[in-house]
Amino acid sequence: MNTLRWFQIGIIVLSVWVSGQSVAQQPSNNPVALDTVKIEQLTGIKGKLDAAESVFKVSQPRTDLNAIVAGVKMTPPMGLTSWAGFQAAGDQVMVMGDIVLQEDQVNPVMSAALDNGLQVTGLHNHFLWDKPRIMFMHIGGMGTLETLAAGVGKVFAKVQETHSGKKPAAAIKLDAAKTSLDPKPIEAIIGAPVEKTGEVYKVTLGRTTQMNDHSAGKAMGVNTWAVFAGSDEKAIVEGDFAMLESELQGVLKALRGAGINIAAIHHHMVNETPKIVFLHYWGAGSVSDLAKGIKAALDTQAKS
Repeated sequence: MNTLRWFQIGIIVLSVWVSGQSVAQQPSNNPVALDTVKIEQLTGIKGKLDAAESVFKVSQPRTDLNAIVAGVKMTPPMGLTSWAGFQAAGDQVMVMGDIVLQEDQVNPVMSAALDNGLQVTGLHNHFLWDKPRIMFMHIGGMGTLETLAAGVGKVFAKVQETHSGKKPAAAIKLDAAKTSLDPKPIEAIIGAPVEKTGEVYKVTLGRTTQMNDHSAGKAMGVNTWAVFAGSDEKAIVEGDFAMLESELQGVLKALRGAGINIAAIHHHMVNETPKIVFLHYWGAGSVSDLAKGIKAALDTQAKS
């Protein structure tokens, strides 16, 4: 066989090998196509496609708020519009969003998100001197289009259900300076020492992270704490959870499951390793029930 023939055979073999490699290296799962009609059906909200980024976004202006910030009458385009964006992510769908809420809507809407396949990733204010008080809850998730869109639909439905603006009656009235509770059940349930600070009782549990190549821990504010005030049967607990990002959803679900309200989710630091998320909470009830709620949330951190 002449040299030219061997050369031709070599080219054919190489071409087949390269072709096979190309096919093998291609991802087996094609990106899921967004069914925008189904997203609108499941969320109950009309949406708009951003063709440049392939994101389908549903939005709901909060026209019912009648919000005033530092004397300025606000309109929905000034950051008072709830939204959720859907984007294909391989064989799954990713959702991110920001939900505009009054204070009394925060925890019912948060529970609706957590109970329906969504993550809650942030909770904070965007304004000062706002009337009524307005909070912003960030949501996210990765999964099937059906699960995520239905979850977003539940969130928007709960916003509509609770939008009357009626403030709930105070859950409890007490003077923290007249605290008479027994701290022993707190220590027994949570499993940590209780310190009396003034007239109230406080539990503090440290965490550790690295800041600028130095360890930062309990005394530097990297800690979970709970303050109890009131009587054994009529008490409040308020405090702060320090968590890894992977622990946030478990802690949220445990606290909400115990009827404890979430007041804020945010960061206290930047550039720390590992990243620490902080969650502020408030609950009312008997001392034992409140301590059990805090313990349940702590237990989720031990398991994560």
